Amino acid sequence: MMLDTCRIFASMISSNLIFEATRRQHWYMSEHVELQHLVDADVENNTTNHKKKFSILLCKSCPYMGLILATLSSLFFSLCSVIVKSLVEVNPTEMAIFRFLGVLLPAIPIVIYKGEHPFPKGRRLILILRSFIGTTGLMFSFYAFRHMPLADASVIVFSVPVFVAIFARIFLKEPCGLFNVVIVCLTLIGVILITRPPLIFGNTIESLSDGHIKPEHADLWSAMAAFSATLFGANAYVLLRALKGLHFSVIMTNFGLFALIQTTLISWVIGALCMPHCGTDRLLVVALALFSFAGQILLTLALQIEQAGPVAIARSTDIVFAFFWQVLFFNEIPNCYSVGGAILVISSVLLTGLRKWALSLPETSNIKKSFGILVI
Repeated sequence: MMLDTCRIFASMISSNLIFEATRRQHWYMSEHVELQHLVDADVENNTTNHKKKFSILLCKSCPYMGLILATLSSLFFSLCSVIVKSLVEVNPTEMAIFRFLGVLLPAIPIVIYKGEHPFPKGRRLILILRSFIGTTGLMFSFYAFRHMPLADASVIVFSVPVFVAIFARIFLKEPCGLFNVVIVCLTLIGVILITRPPLIFGNTIESLSDGHIKPEHADLWSAMAAFSATLFGANAYVLLRALKGLHFSVIMTNFGLFALIQTTLISWVIGALCMPHCGTDRLLVVALALFSFAGQILLTLALQIEQAGPVAIARSTDIVFAFFWQVLFFNEIPNCYSVGGAILVISSVLLTGLRKWALSLPETSNIKKSFGILVI
């Protein structure tokens, strides 16, 4: 009898110890799982099996689908840039409010229809960080688009591959080989040709300027805004890549909601919170919202099936559209330095597409062998 009592008592103690250890382990995991996603892209606890199978089948049927979606995203975002530059009477921060309304409102019904959790546990920190970083970068880019030639601002803002490749290697453990280094260098040289800093080109070459503000300040503030937008944009790409297991509607709902709160507060503080004028201005604001939603969906889908670096480079095709819109709508003819810088960035996009296609070929393919350095 005494022996049985001791066994029962020992069993109770053991059960309590196991329960306490499990409770502590669960607490530890819940406190650190969000940071873990930031440095480990392979952790996808919320990804269902059918989503994984769909992504694999899509990539096999069209290996460069992510690049195609990213390029289409560039088309819509370039049209947003045209609208931002055209609405000279509307504050850039206020325009950001309408852009995020266009992201949030259509995303809410999709979340409800798909039955997705709007704010999933384990991803909340990254969702908030992605919203804050993306919103801040967007406001910087709006300032740059307003005070710089459209094509020049686009080249700087969309030179994010220079930084995405670095951040993705550090946080997401994505490969960064010789090919990536060459592409990054080409993109960086293109940005230098566009900005034409006096430190390199001297004072004999005309640098960036704009008629809205004093020339000596135009170079400084507009270029700083564009460069800051690049840094924030690179981090936004990395965070989106870390959220690749979530449905795009969840990401867009959180992005739209938190960004809307942030931009509304900033607009209220600086006294820019007011409705646009009737007529063309309001129509353009509605178009800005619709184009933003389309571009954001395509970008999110692209980052869920493709690595962050190639998507960021493919998004640089925004520059091609920007040159076209700049000549068509604003009669601004780019100089030879701007064209040369754009050619370098466009070359990076084409080389990335060729490399993606070459890597999808069988190992025995003669075409793949002929590409040589592209598959390194």
